[in-house]
Amino acid sequence: MLTIWLRLCKKLGIKDVLINLHAHAHAVRTFLRELADGDVRVKVAEETHLLGSAGTLRANRSWVEGEELFWVFYADVLHCADLATMLHLHRQRKVAATLGVYEVPDPSRCGIITANSEDIIENFVEKPKLPTSNLAFSGLMIATPALLDVIPERIPSDIGFDVLPQLKNQMLAFRISDYLIDVGTMENYQKAQTTWPG
Repeated sequence: MLTIWLRLCKKLGIKDVLINLHAHAHAVRTFLRELADGDVRVKVAEETHLLGSAGTLRANRSWVEGEELFWVFYADVLHCADLATMLHLHRQRKVAATLGVYEVPDPSRCGIITANSEDIIENFVEKPKLPTSNLAFSGLMIATPALLDVIPERIPSDIGFDVLPQLKNQMLAFRISDYLIDVGTMENYQKAQTTWPG
């Protein structure tokens, strides 16, 4: 998975990557030491106590401080999404964040968005009991300093629960119809073995 992600970063022209480590940190460090391709510089941030997905961004804010925008990727997502087009649209629309979204059969397990006819996200609810749509956040996001500014100080804090709901009407939904699967469950991991087109 990490090989796939680093290849994708290289293709997008991303030269610096921060990898958040907790589980299996030793295996990831070993992999990175043996990595032959040096086109993407990798920094690791190991969390002995989990900060939460938003807490990680806050703790590493200085790493992206001067950037106009930066990508946030959930590493357990395997996909063929057109991220170059997603980036182009984000730059055109000048929003606080652009979320890759896709249709899911089980929206109560996901971060669910509702968007208007211009694809501006009007609502975001993480794991809703009564979902209002089946469009889920894919774990692929372009963020800006405006997103960093709304991260709470408390630890842990979460992107889906604590940050994205605060950015209603300031985010763009980029609809993904290409291959995308969250391999965070054993069922999906096994499914990816036979369906991944890469």
